[in-house]
Amino acid sequence: MVCPLFAVRCLLQLTPDKNSNVNWVTPKDYLGRNDPSHQFGMKKSATRRLRRFLYSTRKRLLWIAILTSGLILLLSISWHVPGIPFSLPTPQPHPLPQPLAQWDDQTDAGDYFTEIKLTPVEHLVWSEFPVQVYIEHPKESAESSASAKRFHDWYDAVLQAVEEWTVYLPLQVVSETESADITIVRSRPPLQASFNRETQRFENIRARTAETRYEFYLRPGVEESQRILAHKFTIYLSPHQTVDYTLATARHELGHALGIWGHSPVETDTMYYSQVRYPPEISVRDINTLKRIYQQPTRLGWAVTPNPPLETPFYHGD
Repeated sequence: MVCPLFAVRCLLQLTPDKNSNVNWVTPKDYLGRNDPSHQFGMKKSATRRLRRFLYSTRKRLLWIAILTSGLILLLSISWHVPGIPFSLPTPQPHPLPQPLAQWDDQTDAGDYFTEIKLTPVEHLVWSEFPVQVYIEHPKESAESSASAKRFHDWYDAVLQAVEEWTVYLPLQVVSETESADITIVRSRPPLQASFNRETQRFENIRARTAETRYEFYLRPGVEESQRILAHKFTIYLSPHQTVDYTLATARHELGHALGIWGHSPVETDTMYYSQVRYPPEISVRDINTLKRIYQQPTRLGWAVTPNPPLETPFYHGD
C-alpha cells in the first residue's frame, strides 16, 4: 500500500526549490549578466512570470498531493474493510431448545422484546447445544495468596451465573478457549472515549466494569464444502468488584451473549440497563424475552452460498 504521507512527499519533490541543484534564474542573476539594457525589462518581467508560474504550480502540486493522498487513504480503508464474498443465508427460525420450548409463563408477566436490537444477521440466536463457555480460571490455589483468593471468588461467581442460565439454555463449561462459543475474561474492558473534532481531543473517557462483544465467522458444515455462518462472544468482566456484583454483572452479560441484545427498562429484571443496589435474579420477563428471541428468524446457523473457504472472523460488534 502507498503511504499517503509518502505520496505527498514524492509529489512535493517533483517541484525543486531554490536550495536544490536546479539552476534557478532570479532577477539578481540577470543583474550580473551582460545583457543589453533594453532586454533587461523583458528578462525581469519573464522572470516574475516564471516565479509566479512555479509558485502556482507548486500550489497545484500540493493540492494534487493532498487530494491524491486522501484518495489513497480512502481506498486503503475500503480495501481493508473485511468484505463478504458470498451471499448471507436467508433468515429462518431454528427449533426452540427444549428448556425454552417447555417454558410457560402462567403469570402473564410480559417481556421487553421491543427493546432488543437487531444485528446484520438479525437476532443473535444459538442453534447448536450445549453452548460452549470458557471461563478464565486461576492457576494457583486459593490459599497461596490474597490475589489468588480473589481470583477464585471471581471464578466461582461467574460459574454460578453460567449455572443459573443453564436452566433455560443448555450450556457447558470447557477448559480451552479454542472450542468456546463464549469466552469470559477476567479483565477490565477497554476504555471508551468520543473524539471532539472541534477541540481535537478525546472526551468522555469512561471505565466500565463489563463489556460483551460478538464476531461472525464461518465454520464447517455437515458436507465437506459447506460453510455455516456462526458467531462467538467475548465477555470482559472486571476483577475489581465484590462477589455479589461480579455475580450480577456476569449474569447480565451472559444474557447478552445468549441473545438478549438489549436492555430491560424494569429494574427487577436481570437485564435492566443499570446496576442496582440489590441485583435481581433472572426474572420471568427475562425468560419470556429470551423465548421470543429464539422464535425469530436469523441468518446464524445456516449455510452461506456460494461456499467460500474458511477464513478469520469478518465482522465485530459490541
